Amino acid sequence: MPRPADDLFDRYMQAFQASETHTADCHTCQRGQPCESGTPLHQRFARLQDAWTHRQSRKQP
Repeated sequence: MPRPADDLFDRYMQAFQASETHTADCHTCQRGQPCESGTPLHQRFARLQDAWTHRQSRKQP
């Protein structure tokens, strides 16, 4: 039986991809100083990563 889709994981991976894609093309973000358009992308990724990590840490083995 297929597992149900995991919306949080999907959003986390999409945010990761958006952050990585932006950083690859943005010299400011590459220097560790997020630019105006990169900041919300990086913040969204960090929030979703925290949510995913928190949820995973609460799962029973």
